Amino acid sequence: MLAALLPDRGVIRVSGEDARHFLNGIVTSNIETLTPGGARYAALLTPQGKIIVDFLITEAGLDDGGGFFVDAPKALTPVLVQKLGFYKLRAKVTIEDLSDRLGVMAAWDRTNLDKADTEFGLCFADPRLPALGLRAVVPPQAAGDAAADLGAALSEASAYEAHRIALGVPRGGEDFSYAGTFPHEADMDQLGGIDFHKGCYIGQEVVSRVEHRSTARSRVVPVRYEGPAPMPGLDVTAGDKQVGMMGSGANGRGLALLRLDRIADAIAAGTPLVAGGVTLRVTKADWARFEFPGDAKAAE
Repeated sequence: MLAALLPDRGVIRVSGEDARHFLNGIVTSNIETLTPGGARYAALLTPQGKIIVDFLITEAGLDDGGGFFVDAPKALTPVLVQKLGFYKLRAKVTIEDLSDRLGVMAAWDRTNLDKADTEFGLCFADPRLPALGLRAVVPPQAAGDAAADLGAALSEASAYEAHRIALGVPRGGEDFSYAGTFPHEADMDQLGGIDFHKGCYIGQEVVSRVEHRSTARSRVVPVRYEGPAPMPGLDVTAGDKQVGMMGSGANGRGLALLRLDRIADAIAAGTPLVAGGVTLRVTKADWARFEFPGDAKAAE
């Protein structure tokens, strides 16, 4: 089992008697049913339904002081704190950015996630995909001890990134842009990031419309390539047509935000996809349930 401290992740704590109801009313997942030790993948959206920031939320038990801990991109924790404060109004809620004291560690390649725990922080299974393993909210200086508790060898964040990419799981800021991407485009509907049965939240009408009309034309999908990875942000083209944007890559595998209809046309015409002079081959993640051009499989 491997573990890695993720330096790009920060931690926000939301506590107070109204914290559960407050969060449930503004994020995409159901927080009312969350219990201590569990977690949800969720996002805060604009009223137009685009992702401001996505994150993982876990609830702490009373022995750990209670409240909800938000595992979010560290660069965006100030923005998220500001947005949460804007929606707080008169709710009895305290919002704290703890990123200067707490970090996030990932641990993966472990078969039994239910019994994993560490005395150095809050440990929970990644709610997006079992193969992503565990997350732990820990003081950065305790990462080595926490990894030892879990029976894991402490590795580099790049090893976790390669693992994530191989599984085809998007990362905000790399594989899709914040404030410009709808949840379906970032595969949040496929990875448990949207509850379509809960009550209202910010941006819900747009998200529900996309779901019911099946109008998500673009998706982040896995790609394969030979040689060095194309740089994130490069245009992906099919002939003279732009079909999307390259995201992260490692070890011959990558992710790209692509227009599925244009990919279907390219596959039918035998036109290769190219990013920065590198030929890409699209595949389909094993967890993906949406209709995919060519019905390729990521595990090929």
